[in-house]
Amino acid sequence: MTQTTVEAAIAAERRELADLLDGLTAEQWEAPTLCAGWRVRDVAAHMSMGFRYSLPKIAAELFRARGNIHRMADRCARRDAAAASTGELADHLRDNAHHPWKPPVGGITSALGHDVVHGLDITVALGLDRRVPEDRVRILLEKVTLKSAAFFGADLSGTELRADDLDWSFGTGTPLSGAAQDLLLVAFGRKLPPGRLHGERHDRFVTG
Repeated sequence: MTQTTVEAAIAAERRELADLLDGLTAEQWEAPTLCAGWRVRDVAAHMSMGFRYSLPKIAAELFRARGNIHRMADRCARRDAAAASTGELADHLRDNAHHPWKPPVGGITSALGHDVVHGLDITVALGLDRRVPEDRVRILLEKVTLKSAAFFGADLSGTELRADDLDWSFGTGTPLSGAAQDLLLVAFGRKLPPGRLHGERHDRFVTG
């Protein structure tokens, strides 16, 4: 998998998500997502933070949050979501389709993961049937490890993830099956709505 291929996938994902955001109703923009405590507009604002904040500004925000990156991200997302129109939030993604931003850990593939997973945070919570193109999902599934899952708060010990829509599995133990993109969400620490996952221990990964 070349960097050029991943960069093209990122650009396409951002444009598609921007188009999807443009089509949401006012009520959907205010709806909750799979990111606990965040509405759709908060997630959308967070997704473009890396494009809009310089390194000195990020450092200043992190200092204000006393070094807690999660507190910083939450404050910035809520503030930025309140300050921008829905059209502007969508345009931040579209206009930065080729922005070279990468998370501090994981490189360019993590940038794709950031976009895909947050997009799914929105669409799954809204009940929208958006299928992320298989090539993008496969890029991210190939990077799943127990260590990466633990980083996102996912405990996959004793669990085997089995995709039922493509040839992919990960881990050992009690099988947990579902669509590949739903299992990707599990690996990123998300709990999904009922009915999307199947297996003896699926309740462990489903919202209450």
